[in-house]
Amino acid sequence: MDEENLIKKTILITGGGGYFGFRLGCALFKKGLDVILFDISKPVQEMPKEIKFVQGDVRVFSEVEEALQGVTCVFHTASYGMSGREQLNRKHIEDVNVRGTENIVQACRKTGVSRLVYTSTYNVVFGGQVIENGDESLPYLPLHLHPDHYSRTKALAEMKVLEANGTVLAGGQGVLRTCALRPAGIYGPGEQRHLPRIVSYIEQGWFQFVYGDPGSLVDFVHVDNLVEAHILAAEALGAAKEHKAEGQAYFLSDGSPVNNFEFFCPLVEGLGYTFPTLRLPLLVVYFFAFLTEMVHFAVGRVYNFQPLLTRTEVYKTGVTHYFSMEKAKRELGYEPKSHDLQDVVEWFKSRGHSRKPQMYTLRCLFRDVGLILLFAVLVLSWFPKGVRASFGAIKY
Repeated sequence: MDEENLIKKTILITGGGGYFGFRLGCALFKKGLDVILFDISKPVQEMPKEIKFVQGDVRVFSEVEEALQGVTCVFHTASYGMSGREQLNRKHIEDVNVRGTENIVQACRKTGVSRLVYTSTYNVVFGGQVIENGDESLPYLPLHLHPDHYSRTKALAEMKVLEANGTVLAGGQGVLRTCALRPAGIYGPGEQRHLPRIVSYIEQGWFQFVYGDPGSLVDFVHVDNLVEAHILAAEALGAAKEHKAEGQAYFLSDGSPVNNFEFFCPLVEGLGYTFPTLRLPLLVVYFFAFLTEMVHFAVGRVYNFQPLLTRTEVYKTGVTHYFSMEKAKRELGYEPKSHDLQDVVEWFKSRGHSRKPQMYTLRCLFRDVGLILLFAVLVLSWFPKGVRASFGAIKY
């Protein structure tokens, strides 16, 4: 970080026990900064002994306030509900993403933290509509149009962080400067949220089809590029960079839009599996995800199963939406490096993930029944339009 920050400043990272928060913490530590990881659970990776871990919950203000004592910069990466069954737990999503962020902002003001970098998401402006080379001039998607609770609460949280920019700190000792970073889907070796789920589907034989327009494009961001962007953003909140980033939001990716399934093809084939050739209409898969969510709503309290896909995941992977990096490059000096999935493939292989001979089991039977059900939905989708329209179409 800049010279102003290198005078033994203390950095706190909420969500520091997670994949990205931990990687960010290690990068900051290597730059000579004192780092505190704040989370409800410790990182699964081995932590350098010089990095301090504080167990705490962003939903509990007293724990946040205590952890922020003596801290000069906060990276707020903690969130909940991004994918899978987590997306269906509305109350927990609200508590973590909105109330937790309110606690962070309030504690920063009270304890004299002068910089707050918030990890947001593309979803604050995207809700299923096509976006090509969008930029930060796009307005927030109206809250009532968000098809999932995670995206709506992340938008609310980002608004609260940016509205707090320029507010006076307790005792009149300076002001709080804030910014928000909106990353694409994160990938890299050891990623804990999306990639293990994808690999499990591949290994269990669920990955038998792709969907949507083969020309649809989405963004991804390698974890190392995202780490670098966060460090640059914190610097750009400081006086040495004329506080360029204060009150600003930035889209972040590798800058190489690609078809979602084409992107993951090297992972599938690298683990020894055949990439599927069957392509289903987006609306059919969306309808199947809708049915799955309804089943989860009915039985989730008794059996909290992992949905194969949620509606949000369908449009995020199958509808074109990618964004310009020009603002981040111009104001932060962000220059994403080129990456591929080879290090991810090697990471999974080193942990025993590769194709092995399989016997037909009860799990295989359930999988095949599910695929037959999906095929039945495909057939039914060609029935009268009124039937299909009753389930709601994706916005284009």
